Amino acid sequence: MKIRLKNAKRLLETSGMEPCEVLINDKKIERIDHDLSAEQVDKTIDLDGNLILPGFIDVHIHLREPGGEHKETIKTGTEAAARGGFTTVCAMPNTNPVPDNAATIRELFAKISEDAVVRVLPYAAITKGLKGKEITEINALVEMGVFAFTDDGVGIQTADFMLKAMKEAAACGASIVAHCEDNSIVYDGVVHDGKVSNRLNLPGIPSLSESVQIARDVLLAEATGCHYHVCHVSTKESVRIIRDAKRAGINVTAEVTPHHLLMNEDSIMTNDANYKMNPPLRTAADQQALLAGLLDGTIDFIATDHAPHAADEKDKGFLYAPFGIVGLETAFPLLYTYLVKQGKVTLHQLVEWLTTKPAKVFNLPYGLLEENQVADITVVNLERESIIQKENFLSKGKNTPFDSWKVVGSPILTISEGNVAYINEEDIHVQTTIGS
Repeated sequence: MKIRLKNAKRLLETSGMEPCEVLINDKKIERIDHDLSAEQVDKTIDLDGNLILPGFIDVHIHLREPGGEHKETIKTGTEAAARGGFTTVCAMPNTNPVPDNAATIRELFAKISEDAVVRVLPYAAITKGLKGKEITEINALVEMGVFAFTDDGVGIQTADFMLKAMKEAAACGASIVAHCEDNSIVYDGVVHDGKVSNRLNLPGIPSLSESVQIARDVLLAEATGCHYHVCHVSTKESVRIIRDAKRAGINVTAEVTPHHLLMNEDSIMTNDANYKMNPPLRTAADQQALLAGLLDGTIDFIATDHAPHAADEKDKGFLYAPFGIVGLETAFPLLYTYLVKQGKVTLHQLVEWLTTKPAKVFNLPYGLLEENQVADITVVNLERESIIQKENFLSKGKNTPFDSWKVVGSPILTISEGNVAYINEEDIHVQTTIGS
């Protein structure tokens, strides 16, 4: 099928925007020009002057399926991703069963093929059952096409296991992606060890629990030559370690979440577990260091760590609720409103952190709005004002601290491999006609 996207704008390489039209032929972008009205097409979508971008990429989400379908499914999670403008998402392996062997990986790929509305690249576990006791067959799982390896949700507690995993991953060109947390100094914490933990009388999680494991791992990465990627960086010490490691030529990359960029521990006013995530919201100084690290390239890109939970689970307060918040449907409008519109970053930078930067880090052939590239496309209305309303999420998870936040700018059309995955015709008056 040939689809013409007309009346669009695209970003120029330096700054500003220009009018453009895009011709999609099957799964590829065939042409980008100022006027494609002479083309014979099957469908025309009028974008009404809105901005056309490469499809967003999120390398850190939780789809919960199999085993946690009451929280999220591959179908609902990818529908939420499409609404948020994401055309590629990478699913973490903390499911039941854990994707740690050929049989479970095969079943997972089959379910993704059946239910996903955008591209899903699944992780495999570093250790069997995420238990940190036995390394998975990394080479065999790489050959099956898994995205990378992680025990996300739990840190690899011993240096010998991480060293073995990195050696095997390096030998077959795979990436080790790490949730960094030294359990020996977490002390059953549920919030950052600081002002809020004292005010609410809650056990705190020290910043050191993250940074000491990153320090260990970058040296192991140096010794093995493995690509080592740090999940959801949250502390200023972690930023400093990663910056020094990059200066030393170590193959380390890192991500930061929207919630760690936009909030800190002072955002937590009550015992509301919608603010409970791991790593926790840190200090204002940590928040500032994260943005500085993103701007200077120490942190490579943004990932949401979309982590849906059932409402009754999150209603239990900080002590008993699970860690995690949802983020796929709110990421772009929040970041555009509170970073771009406030002059802290440019729109070009934000788009790169959601597209080309994660693609480059993991050698993905996506994230480009260019001729002959895969037709992964996100259209955003930069003028659309709205209020985040969790009850309207397509995700099963409604656990967000951003409910009722005012935002400007929203994805209105998402095309994944040439297929419309999400369209908001009512709000932005997208018109579809046949044969024109």
